Amino acid sequence: MSATARKKAPNAEDIRARKGGEPLVSLTAYTTPMAQVMDAHCDFVLVGDSVGMVLHGMASTLEVTMEMMILHGRAVARGLEAAMMVVDMPFGSYEEGPQQAFRNAARLMAETGAGAVKLEGGVEMAETIRFLVKRGIHVMAHIGLTPQSINTLGGYKVQGRDAQAEAVIADAQAVADAGAFSVVLEKVPQVLADQITSEVAIPTIGIGASAGCDGQILVVDDMLGFFTAFKPKFVKRYADLGPAAEAAIADYAAEVRARSFPAAEHVFADQAPAQGKK
Repeated sequence: MSATARKKAPNAEDIRARKGGEPLVSLTAYTTPMAQVMDAHCDFVLVGDSVGMVLHGMASTLEVTMEMMILHGRAVARGLEAAMMVVDMPFGSYEEGPQQAFRNAARLMAETGAGAVKLEGGVEMAETIRFLVKRGIHVMAHIGLTPQSINTLGGYKVQGRDAQAEAVIADAQAVADAGAFSVVLEKVPQVLADQITSEVAIPTIGIGASAGCDGQILVVDDMLGFFTAFKPKFVKRYADLGPAAEAAIADYAAEVRARSFPAAEHVFADQAPAQGKK
C-alpha cells in the first residue's frame, strides 16, 4: 500500500482491522531523516527504546529515559505523514501500576503526537493495559522476549519453548482481552507464533517469530547494516551501509590530509574589489 493511496495515516483501529489481511509493515526510527525514508513504506513506525543501544551506545534498553523517548518521538513525528507512530514506554515508566503508566503514557502521547504507546509484559500487565485503554490510550503489547526484563529472563533467549509455551499463549490472550490493539511477538518459536496468531483476535507483529504473523518489525539500523555490535539470527541485512559509510569517511579523511579536498568546485572565488568612489 503506497503513501499516495492513503487519505491519512492509519490509526490503532485501522491497524487492528488488518488482522488476517495484508501483512503489516513496520520498522523502528529515531530521527527525522530516517522517518522520512520509511514513511511511504510502513504502516506504523516504532520509536523504540532500542534507541539507547543503537544511537546512544548503551549496553541495554534499561537506561533509556522518558526524556529520551520524547526527544526522539518528536524527531520521528516531523518525518511522518503516511505512517502511524508508536512510542515505547521506557523501563520504570509503567511497572509501578496503572496510575503511573497512565501519567507517563499520556505525557508521551501529548508531547510527541504518537498514535499509541507500546509496553512490555503479558498477564502481569493486563490490568495496566485495561486501565490505559479505558482512558483513551491505545496500547501495543509486547511479549515473548521482552528486552526490559533480560535480567530476569537470563539474557536474550528464545521464549516459549516446551513448557514455556503455555505461559506465552496466556500472555497473548491476556493482553488481547485487556484491549491491546496488537501484540509484538519477539524471539518465540515459529510454531508457537503461528498458534498465537491463529488464536488471538488482534494482529501479531513478529520479530524473530514467524512469517505467518500479521506483520513484521525490525530495528532499521540492524537491517541496513549500520548497527553491527551483534546480529541476531532473526535479522536479515537488506543493505550493508555501515562498511560503505566507513569507506566513504576514510576517503574523505585521505583527501583532507592530501589537501585534495576541498577542490576548486567546492570553494568560493574571491569577489572583484569594489570600485572606489571618485
